Amino acid sequence: MEYNPQEIEPKWQQYWNENNIYQVENESDKPKYYVLDMFPYPSGAGLHVGHPLGYIASDIVSRYKRLKGHNVLHPMGFDSFGLPAEQYAINTRQHPAITTAQNIKTFKSQLAKIGFCYDWSREVQTSDPNYYKWTQWIFQQIFNSYFNNQSQKAEAIEDLIQEFEKNGNQSIDAACDEDTSTFSVEDWKNFSEEQKEEMLLKYRLTYVADSIVNWCPALGTVLANDEIKDGLSERGGHPVERKKMRQWMMRITAYSERLLQGLEKIEWSDALKEMQRNWIGKSYGAEMTFQVETNGKKNEAIPSLTVFTTRPDTIFGVTFMVIAPEHEMISHLITDEQKAEAEAYIEKAKNRSERERQAEVKTVTGIFTGSYAVNPFNGEKVPIWSADYVLAGYGTGVVMAVPEGDERDFRFARHFDLPVIPVKESTAVDENGVVLEADSSKNSKMINSGFLDGMSCADAIQATIKEAEAKGFGEGKVNYRLRDAVFSRQRYWGEPVPVYFKNGIPYLVPEEKLPLTLPQINEYKPTATGEPPLGRAKDWKYDGKYNYELTTMPGWAGSSWYFLRYQDAQNQNEFASKQATDYWNQVDLYIGGTEHAVGHLLYSRFWTKFLFDRGYISFEEPFKKLINQGMIQGTSALIYRVTNTDKTNLFVSHNLRKEYETTTLHVAVNLVKNDVLDLEGFKQWREEYQDAEFILEDGKYICGSMVEKMSKRWYNVVNPDDVVTQYGADTLRVFEMFLGPLEQSKPWDPKTITGPHNFLKKFWRLFVGDTDEVNLSGDALTKEELKLLHQTIKRVEEDIERYSFNTVVSTLMSTTNELTKRKCNKQAILEPLTILLAPYAPHIAEELWAKMGHVQSIHTTDFPKWEEKYLKEDSFEYPVMINGKKRTTLQFPADMPQDEMQQVVLENEVVQKWAEGKAPKKIIIVPKKIVNVVL
Repeated sequence: MEYNPQEIEPKWQQYWNENNIYQVENESDKPKYYVLDMFPYPSGAGLHVGHPLGYIASDIVSRYKRLKGHNVLHPMGFDSFGLPAEQYAINTRQHPAITTAQNIKTFKSQLAKIGFCYDWSREVQTSDPNYYKWTQWIFQQIFNSYFNNQSQKAEAIEDLIQEFEKNGNQSIDAACDEDTSTFSVEDWKNFSEEQKEEMLLKYRLTYVADSIVNWCPALGTVLANDEIKDGLSERGGHPVERKKMRQWMMRITAYSERLLQGLEKIEWSDALKEMQRNWIGKSYGAEMTFQVETNGKKNEAIPSLTVFTTRPDTIFGVTFMVIAPEHEMISHLITDEQKAEAEAYIEKAKNRSERERQAEVKTVTGIFTGSYAVNPFNGEKVPIWSADYVLAGYGTGVVMAVPEGDERDFRFARHFDLPVIPVKESTAVDENGVVLEADSSKNSKMINSGFLDGMSCADAIQATIKEAEAKGFGEGKVNYRLRDAVFSRQRYWGEPVPVYFKNGIPYLVPEEKLPLTLPQINEYKPTATGEPPLGRAKDWKYDGKYNYELTTMPGWAGSSWYFLRYQDAQNQNEFASKQATDYWNQVDLYIGGTEHAVGHLLYSRFWTKFLFDRGYISFEEPFKKLINQGMIQGTSALIYRVTNTDKTNLFVSHNLRKEYETTTLHVAVNLVKNDVLDLEGFKQWREEYQDAEFILEDGKYICGSMVEKMSKRWYNVVNPDDVVTQYGADTLRVFEMFLGPLEQSKPWDPKTITGPHNFLKKFWRLFVGDTDEVNLSGDALTKEELKLLHQTIKRVEEDIERYSFNTVVSTLMSTTNELTKRKCNKQAILEPLTILLAPYAPHIAEELWAKMGHVQSIHTTDFPKWEEKYLKEDSFEYPVMINGKKRTTLQFPADMPQDEMQQVVLENEVVQKWAEGKAPKKIIIVPKKIVNVVL
């Protein structure tokens, strides 16, 4: 019987499903292992062959760990809120829930065909009210918490209120708004309810505030920085502008230091950790205050500007200052003479995204405000400019420009003909006082003056801070680039924020009334007055009279804690029981793309630390080990339209294209086989190609190819369903792992898929002859076969443990080839080999396991053990070199003493022949390597 995956695979998928083979319990005597994929957004396009790469890898580890005796949690769900479904709803006037449900059904069907070992009883969907009830609940716990800087953790807002009632806030050291004023016990008692709530909002870990956001009018929503590219929305390519809006915020900045320190406790790649470190952006320096003068007089509206700098010692080299275009005080700096030009520049500059402004390091733009700042150290006046390379969200939004100490400042000064003060090189010394080399990273340019002369860079920085603190215009400070996270989205298809407003103050919806579900609305666009889509809901008020919050939560809300819900997905009383989270604990292995490095991963770490602080879970890092899989790129098919002709649809074959003027177009890859275009299929593909004509070579149209991102735009998307239909799921799984190391990107090359497919057919033929039954021998294994088996077990185990999935395939292929050559059909070797193959090709392994007479699933058995004794060599064949040239070989037992080996060498006929009666000067024996006779 031939190997027939189309018959085998559906049968076993049904068996696994009906018998709950992959369902796990929250209690077990076995050690636990938690494997997780970054769960997908269920788009209408469905999966392409690039998506399963990480899923297959995690599935292999899950199956392997189960075979090794672990209780394995391997769940799957859907990140089902989001903008794409809403945009589709706007276009089709169809409720997002309908299309989302359809898309999830498609995804689950595709995933089922690939044979993943998911425990579907734990499925979560972020748009399910039974799930987002607990997302809302977590939001409420964050709202009811503040961050105590002394204990460095989140604590109950009730504890803070009690402190206010006893002592006011004068001794409170907590994360809060910068404009938080001090008050006494008496002040607190005299505050109205609204005043108390407004003060508490300055401390709460989630709060409402005016914030500069990325507003996309076409999409009617706020976008995160990573949703914008080149000033346009990533989805749809619409213009994005910077705008101040009332937003819900998450005080993630309170956790900056813990987020940094936590990176030392997790097994993530150095590159990924560095991305998070850079995003958090910790720096040491000082804040210093510059007095402001406008029209030669002290500016009453904005008497001073504060800057943060990591090099306060360079303050003597300041020749101008720069303020961010969106800084809230900039209007008070612009003089009447500069007003028209400055306001035009500011309007344009502030609407560019932060990422775009930071990336364009060589573009120099700016405008003089007309005002001046006074250097607090030497009293010199310097002009205040505005430029888009300074961001309001980093530091204070104002920089002191030192052209000789900063590349951008230098280009700016040169461009606008501003002065540049020459510098001296500071002398850097190590901790022992030894002067470092000139190219050391500790050497740095420094404008020395007065008391700083002769100091090392580090000493000069500290001396400057000390002087500034003594004179009252500065202080040492640690700064972070990380900003509080915007938590509002002007969308419909997201979690409602469980808040209502009374007299403009936000109050939480009572916990017993959760979930606060999305109301029905007739249109998903913002209202005519600019309110979010929820403003269209009729009679949607708390208690019939108080307005609900009209924005919804961002996509990262539901994805920040979903790994916890998997641990106890059916719990109706809490987000997850302490028993379940104590048992499953951290995710042991998390696999997903690098695109989530500073979005989802950072927010998930933040929420996990918060839940840990408040005692809901017993660990503070969500993902113990994380692997970023590479991308499977598409191999695009290219055709060449002839342009120097009257014919509009004349195409020339690839190898003849240089004889013509052509333009290159993409064509659907399913119309191309072995680089040959299906001409009739091409004509029917699109209406404009019905009259296409071709210049052929050898009667064929040969297409070109290009490796690039797999995308519908390039017609190079390959549907995994098509691969499964033609070759089977096991072939798809083995092929994707065989393409190369998991972390690397690699092209999808359909011409090479036959290799893994033929390997599975060859493996099948080791068991099955001409009949439907297996034809196995019960003979004992030879010494060579035992060695081969145990070598294979050892290599497969070690490679899976180090996530080298492609080399496992190579090992199994090599062993299969060796057994085929030997015509070996012994059950004693084929049975354990089938277990080794099972994580990669679960269907064929299950079929052969059953044919061998086993009743229980192969995925519930034990992984075979290798033994060192079968890997040891009993003897070794040594090449014998005489004066550096190989003359013969001799076989010696592995444990033979060297003096006995030397005696055998001396008595050998070949050695005696070449010695010609001379006694060797010495015999050198390198164990298990070589014998060298020196005459």
